[in-house]
Amino acid sequence: MRHDPTPLRPADDIMTTPEADAVLEDAAAAVAGLDALDTPTTTTRPRWRRAMATGLPLFVAMLLFLAVWQLVWASAITDEFKLPAPADVWHSFAKIVDDGQVWSILWTSISRAFLGFAIALIIATPLGLLVAKVRPVRAAIGPLLQGLQSLPSVAWVPAAVLWFGLTDATIYFVVLAGSIPSIANGLVSGIDQIPPILPRVGQVLGARGLTSARHILLPAALPGYLAGCKQGWAFSWRSLMAAEIIAAGPLLGFGLGAYLKQGSDFNDMPTVIAAIFLILVVGIGIELLVFRPVERRVLRARGLAGA
Repeated sequence: MRHDPTPLRPADDIMTTPEADAVLEDAAAAVAGLDALDTPTTTTRPRWRRAMATGLPLFVAMLLFLAVWQLVWASAITDEFKLPAPADVWHSFAKIVDDGQVWSILWTSISRAFLGFAIALIIATPLGLLVAKVRPVRAAIGPLLQGLQSLPSVAWVPAAVLWFGLTDATIYFVVLAGSIPSIANGLVSGIDQIPPILPRVGQVLGARGLTSARHILLPAALPGYLAGCKQGWAFSWRSLMAAEIIAAGPLLGFGLGAYLKQGSDFNDMPTVIAAIFLILVVGIGIELLVFRPVERRVLRARGLAGA
């Protein structure tokens, strides 16, 4: 075997020519360019522009809706007791604002909704983890959760009244029955979409059981979990309104559902429409003030700010 007597150069002496330095600089610039492509870019706009972009279309849509409503009412196509004028609805709303009753009504319903939703989160999160990771549990109650999610929550109200009577337990039972399946199914869907390599890496690093659920499964499944939470809130809010409308009583307080039912019982259409608008405003407000910022933060943390 032939031996090459030429000694190897030290590593510091390799590619020390100006041409080699230029090649290294070009390679570093190319890598930096690829990193820049992977880095999410955000454009900061003035607050007034963001407010205009968000609020102006909604304001224009509301003006058009009110104009069409006023036009239909003025044309007398239908009876006035079926479709009151926008001014009559405004007067009905202004009445409960002037006497301060609106704050009591809103607090009764919103506090119930938030408390019920918080309890649903506590129950649905471990339930979703069990269904997603334990096959016998998934086979046993997975289809049941899917069926309960499609079951109208109002169907639980008569049974809850017979079980618990006209008490707060009836309200909270209906809220939980409407929100728990949605939250649990959202978490299951999010865990199913996790790349298999992530739990394996966690096992190699010693993350098992609750540690794996806390540090790997829940963060990786956060987009699907958040979508389930949004749907669970929508179901809990609708369930609450159904329960307050049907299970009305002196022991249950006076919330938005009871306010709506009162207008219906007295054939007071302005009150009915005012209650519907209040229910709608609360739903939109929770979406814009709570879930939308959290969703944007999650997307931005995953490099999806453009979404």
